[in-house]
Amino acid sequence: MPVTHHRTCSICEANCGIIVTAEGRDILSIKPDPANALSRGHICPKATALEDLQNDPDRLRAPLKRVGDAWEEISWDQAFAEIGEKTRALMTAHPGSTAMYVGNPNAHSYANALTSGDLKKALDTRNFFSASTVDQMPHQVSNLRLYGHSGLWGVPDIDRTQTMIIMGGNPMASNGSVWTVPDFRNRAKALQKRGGELIVIDPRRTETAKIADRHIFIRPGGDAFMLVALLKMVLQGDADKPDWLQGVETLRKALASFDAAACAARAGVALEDIAHLAARLTSGPAALYGRMGTSTQSFGTLCAWLIACINAVSGNLDREGGVMFPAPVVDTVEVLGKGGIGRHRSRVSGHPDVLGEFPAACMAEEMETPGEGQIKALFVVAGNPVLSTPNGTRLAKAIAGLELMVSIDMYRNATSRLAHYILPPTGPLEREHYGLFLLPIAIRNFGKFSEPLLEKEEGCLHDWEILRGLAAAISGDETPQPEPRVMLDALLKAGPYAVSLEELASHTSGMDFGEMQAGRFPARLKTLDKTVNLAVPDFIADLERLRAAFSDEDTRLKLIGRRHVRSNNSWLHNSARLVKGKDRCTLMIHPDDARARNLGDGSTAEVSSRVGAIQLKVEVTDDMMPGTISIPHGWGHNLPGVAMSVAQAHGGVSVNDLTDEALLDPLSGNAALSGLPVEVRAVG
Repeated sequence: MPVTHHRTCSICEANCGIIVTAEGRDILSIKPDPANALSRGHICPKATALEDLQNDPDRLRAPLKRVGDAWEEISWDQAFAEIGEKTRALMTAHPGSTAMYVGNPNAHSYANALTSGDLKKALDTRNFFSASTVDQMPHQVSNLRLYGHSGLWGVPDIDRTQTMIIMGGNPMASNGSVWTVPDFRNRAKALQKRGGELIVIDPRRTETAKIADRHIFIRPGGDAFMLVALLKMVLQGDADKPDWLQGVETLRKALASFDAAACAARAGVALEDIAHLAARLTSGPAALYGRMGTSTQSFGTLCAWLIACINAVSGNLDREGGVMFPAPVVDTVEVLGKGGIGRHRSRVSGHPDVLGEFPAACMAEEMETPGEGQIKALFVVAGNPVLSTPNGTRLAKAIAGLELMVSIDMYRNATSRLAHYILPPTGPLEREHYGLFLLPIAIRNFGKFSEPLLEKEEGCLHDWEILRGLAAAISGDETPQPEPRVMLDALLKAGPYAVSLEELASHTSGMDFGEMQAGRFPARLKTLDKTVNLAVPDFIADLERLRAAFSDEDTRLKLIGRRHVRSNNSWLHNSARLVKGKDRCTLMIHPDDARARNLGDGSTAEVSSRVGAIQLKVEVTDDMMPGTISIPHGWGHNLPGVAMSVAQAHGGVSVNDLTDEALLDPLSGNAALSGLPVEVRAVG
């Protein structure tokens, strides 16, 4: 007898409402939920991957132990006992030798978020790494310095703005990134219908740029220069400054020696285009939003700060139609620590920790370099850093030399193939879901809890059960802890709407608490004096590094990444329906640059950097800015030991065999993946 189940798609940040029809364990259909007030009947092709992930014959369903070059299934009891014993022995013989890496899917599992700290505590380690330092860490550092809390995100109010400016983001493919904005296309259409303007600034004419009213090319890595020029123009206006906004005059003086025209030229942007942006920002409700392209570069934190400054001094911060601050059902700002910077330093290169973690780019050196504190044991939780962090080739060799590597993962992939133990969690439709970190950055104040559709299979464990099982096996502490849903219930009741988990779950399409409200500052701020002081000393000091970069431009081609609506980082490539069609792991290059290198559409090129080289098919297109190439991230699955049949057949190459672990944003430790200088030549 078919059953209908309302839940949330848990694959990307959009958190779209879906209706799943199933008979037994067979999934008959996955359709959008029109009654969901957040996604409004929208889904993207990724939603169908829930079925593919759940029923994938390649998905692991029992613990695996590597014995030589072979793998054997073992029981959970054996896995926990052996891992616990080996970890304790290493911790005794080599204090400080354990490490933990947490991947992107953890942001989509509230249960993981509430229990991963148990494993970190049991490992007694400062060596904590995550996907944050190849993603959004510059934004969080800016949040901390400006608003007093790393998790206090501003959200563009696209539904009420008149000007939406997007830098280095592609929500047509991502449905938002650190911005939960499902159904972006229709929201953009509504903006344009009411006479508003959508502007995209990007080195590639992206899917979002193609629906925009105006697309502006910008040189990779030139974002901070353009933002300085834009901020100087906006500062010439006379927008009212609220009492809670401080440091404007100090900021003005810090920028005085920068010439706007020179900055525009360095960014490759016409000064007239920047003047148009300034006019739009100061003439009505407007929102400037910067994403991956602005954060994954050596000036990532400066970009995040400058964007916030522009929104603030133009009068668009905490304003309807500008950048606003949600009142989420679970207020993570109130229940999580604000974060800190520089409490510890990494052992080899002395990188300061940021929000309790070191740069993912320094993992390999911490494993390779002998001495006290050398990493000898690594626990990877739902991550694939060999494909998603800089210089994956070096990292793979370093991981292969560890005394113990444990991976919590559904697949034997590019990283977990190097593990000594792989511990697979239940499938996505066997788990409950709540968008703990994603609903606080949604464009509506909205909550939805999804019960599991399917009972977990016999002998399987949920991700949080694995985390707690490992923690108990390592620490010896088996004190009972509340289940994640009990913890979530308490968080919901403590939130601004005091709703219980039972009540929330009873609303199958979720509970809508309305649009974001303006005027939340200064009460919402977590700074000691309840002000936003734009004159952050560390950021102003970093302007000198930016000034020095005026004369430090490399003339080689610059590499940028890209994403596609049918993939999500490195973990959806085993879905045949998502990877089918034309090859998407291609080198995009402008016709002029292709001709100069004797490259034709469909030919093969070699791309090389300081750290490595890859070969892939060429896609010649004027969607690229001259001097720029684009390769998507998350590919490269066709490696020995990977047991993902579809992914291997459509493996592609890993762009992170090119990215350089030595290139970082010093203020956040974020990897500089964008704007990498490369050489391109024809092969054959």
